Amino acid sequence: MSRTFFASELEGVATFWRIERRDGVTLGFSRHDRDLRFDGVLHRAAPGMLPSAIRRSSDLSQDSAEMEGALSHDTITQQDLADGRYDGAQVAVGAVDWETLENAILYRGAIGTVSGEAGRYAAQLQSAKAALDTDPVPRTSPTCRARFCGPGCTLSPARFTVEATVTTFDADASTITAASINSSLYAYGTLTWLDGPQVGLSVRILQNDEDLLILERPPAINTPANARVRLRQGCDHTLATCADRFGNAINFQGEPFLPGNDLLTRTPFAQ
Repeated sequence: MSRTFFASELEGVATFWRIERRDGVTLGFSRHDRDLRFDGVLHRAAPGMLPSAIRRSSDLSQDSAEMEGALSHDTITQQDLADGRYDGAQVAVGAVDWETLENAILYRGAIGTVSGEAGRYAAQLQSAKAALDTDPVPRTSPTCRARFCGPGCTLSPARFTVEATVTTFDADASTITAASINSSLYAYGTLTWLDGPQVGLSVRILQNDEDLLILERPPAINTPANARVRLRQGCDHTLATCADRFGNAINFQGEPFLPGNDLLTRTPFAQ
């Protein structure tokens, strides 16, 4: 868009936000007093949402922006923020002429941290330059550094993923049981809800206790009976598991036999 905003004294310009969540949901908001539809997205009137200063630079230092407001719109709830539905969501902030709908993107980034208190929230936005802070050099470790079924591991996730039905759950203890599965295979794995109020959300499986799967976050209290879930097996990232269970030791991304930092402090002992 070649439009130059604020070139004259009086212009009908409003700020807008567009949020693209990782589950495919796209939300649009505007500080105008009525809804605006442009770029194929309905931007709902949300005058309570406030932008802070947007900082952009031409060097390698991070661009920054922040967005805050009241949780007064039905599309953003405290529970969704707590469940992580907005973690890592892509955000575009820009200006739009509410008469001609000409618009320009001023900032693009991703939601980093989100905090909420007393019905309000604040989201810290990170630009693409945040990736430059990531150290690309791998560090030695006795366990595998690769994500299970991810790059470096090379195993196919479809081989280790099943759909199951939840038979019982305990929201207080963050546990579930599922029909027709070997729960010991899913420790350190992931669970994705296919039914109920948490549909689309994934949660880590911390451990198993006989038939119970212990989740990182509790299931919703109003989870329906026989809710469907997608389960992916987990890996403890040890060489023994990689070799014996998965037959994938050739792709093990670790150094299990490298002496540790305690090598110099070891003392001799009599045989």
